[in-house]
Amino acid sequence: MLNKYARAFFTRVLTPFAAFLLRRGVSPDAVTLVGTAGVVAGALAFFPRGEFFWGTIVITLFVFSDLVDGNMARQAGTSSRWGAFLDSTLDRVADSAVFGGFALWYAGKGDDNVLCAVAVFCLASGQVVSYTKARGESIGLPVAVNGLVERAERLVISLVAAGLAGLHAFGVPGVDVLLPVALWVVAAGSAVTLAQRVVTVRREAAEADAGQAGDGPVPGPPQGSAHGTSQGSEA
Repeated sequence: MLNKYARAFFTRVLTPFAAFLLRRGVSPDAVTLVGTAGVVAGALAFFPRGEFFWGTIVITLFVFSDLVDGNMARQAGTSSRWGAFLDSTLDRVADSAVFGGFALWYAGKGDDNVLCAVAVFCLASGQVVSYTKARGESIGLPVAVNGLVERAERLVISLVAAGLAGLHAFGVPGVDVLLPVALWVVAAGSAVTLAQRVVTVRREAAEADAGQAGDGPVPGPPQGSAHGTSQGSEA
């Protein structure tokens, strides 16, 4: 849901900036790479030390690259399969760094094995949620469901909570509980979303197989694609 409305809003806001970068000869791929590097650096440099406020500030400055690069490609007329693949792949890297940073904090000075496990679950489930949609589409199914918690929701909930929890270091009381609550919410929402997508793919696959039953054998996936890479951007 946030994907739809937030992207539309920020696309309008960031269009002039994207045009400025194009005039300076910056490529969309360069923006994608720099943005991902910034998110990874911010997450892994600050979050494992419990510096959630500053980590969130750094990540927020770079996370908008995910909107800027696509905007640049459309303005330049250079949208490509490679660009979509690179963007989607590096999104997974950035997400892993964010939740990996949380996990490292709770495995270390945060000293909470349960929340460490929840953060790891958020990391893993986010990857699998993305994979289910990409894999379903790769075998010709529409996967006509987004689910309860998409990538935008996962990041917004986690980063807003982390930034507010980081205010505890400045003497704001009670805010340190926000990050644990957010991680549980993201974990539960990701589990529900995964179930929604698996059920949808199962239904669509059954319908597709039934429709092909009278036309001869159902063709399998292309040779060597059983563990192929996913395509397209997720949610």
